[in-house]
Amino acid sequence: MRSDNDWGRLGMSFSEWKEVKLGDICNFQKGYAFKSKDYQVHGRKIIKVSNLNNYSVDLSECVCIEECKADNHQQYQLCKDDIIITTVGSWPSNPNSVVGKVIKVQQEVEKSLLNQNAVRVRGEQNIDQKFLFFSLKNKIFFEYIIGTAQGAANQASITQNDIKNYQFDLPQLHEQKAIAKTLSCLDDKIELNNRINKTLEEMAKVIFNSWFVDFEPFQESEFEDSELGRIPNGWRVGTLDECIDFYNGYAFKSKELLNCEAKDCYKVFKMGHIKKGGGLNYDGTRSWIEKNKCESILKHVLKTGDLLMCMTDMKGNVALLAHTALMNESDKYIVNQRVGLLKVNNKLGIDFPYLYILTNSNAFIENLRGRANSGVQVNLSTSEIKASKLIIAPIEVNKKFNEAVIPMFQQMFEAVKENQILTAIRDSILPKLMNGEIRVPIEENVQ
Repeated sequence: MRSDNDWGRLGMSFSEWKEVKLGDICNFQKGYAFKSKDYQVHGRKIIKVSNLNNYSVDLSECVCIEECKADNHQQYQLCKDDIIITTVGSWPSNPNSVVGKVIKVQQEVEKSLLNQNAVRVRGEQNIDQKFLFFSLKNKIFFEYIIGTAQGAANQASITQNDIKNYQFDLPQLHEQKAIAKTLSCLDDKIELNNRINKTLEEMAKVIFNSWFVDFEPFQESEFEDSELGRIPNGWRVGTLDECIDFYNGYAFKSKELLNCEAKDCYKVFKMGHIKKGGGLNYDGTRSWIEKNKCESILKHVLKTGDLLMCMTDMKGNVALLAHTALMNESDKYIVNQRVGLLKVNNKLGIDFPYLYILTNSNAFIENLRGRANSGVQVNLSTSEIKASKLIIAPIEVNKKFNEAVIPMFQQMFEAVKENQILTAIRDSILPKLMNGEIRVPIEENVQ
């Protein structure tokens, strides 16, 4: 143990931490109930609870209102580093929409407008906004919020007063800044990796469209008509079934599943692990099952490069149906029912990048959804998925495409692994920094 003098020589602050009530040190603004009839594709973005992921805002599915109408709602405008807390949502069993979720507004969300069922929180003088965010990301705050929530099994709510009455220990401003800087370094690296991955995926899509949609490298070839349009001679139209081995997810019994991670378990891959628009949602529904209960169904264990397709959705709000996620690691997940497992067979030189980009393209999604069985729920059959049409290039073309884009996906996989490590570090030290168990050096530039 270091003595007080040791801490002093290291530049550590022993300033008193003062217990405060959140409502006494912050400004609150409840979101506005914008009318759906005013929604449009372009204009000022509206941030709904459904647009919030674990740490930030997902802009991919935002609706907008006209700028002239937005000018009448300036009090609901968001700024960088604003904190949003959801006041309505599910209980913790569904982390995608859980009540009391805390996120920080990133730069590209500035000037967007906050919708109902959430509040905007801004610290007042002598409160570092980033420190405030990390304080509210602390598990203690979440446990407090869940303890105050009211509601039925699938819908919970909290009030502004519930949030305002939260009490916690607050160090002096210079120590707040030092703590926030330590945690922000980890967050900044995670965000950088996310931006790089987004860029790499967009680059892969550009190459895909150039080769297999616009046929730019093959313009000197002769072209012929096909049921999917004009294609180069020597190419053909085939079915998805030629490129994959398909498995329906396994129907686990709910009583078999665990709600928290344990030794020698698989994570259970459910529909909630698939993002709207495609992609892997790492914060999806959290369930585990013991490996010793899965010895007879090992074909459902996921490998790197496996595609997972959502096979059912609600009729009135089809958002996930037919989209796919791409698995980035092996032997960690096992697939649940209502999710289709597509394993590439490489018989035609077609590998996972081609199929991942194809299955999340608008044309593919619209076609497959048009062949879904419609009732209270919309469902995709195994036979219709397998029968989906695609353009099949000569094997040497497919192999060259793989050489160009697979390294991009491998780089993305490595970045995701790094982010998982950084996230674990951040989440382990955050509560210790917030209760003073770990102290950080106080630099002159943060005082």
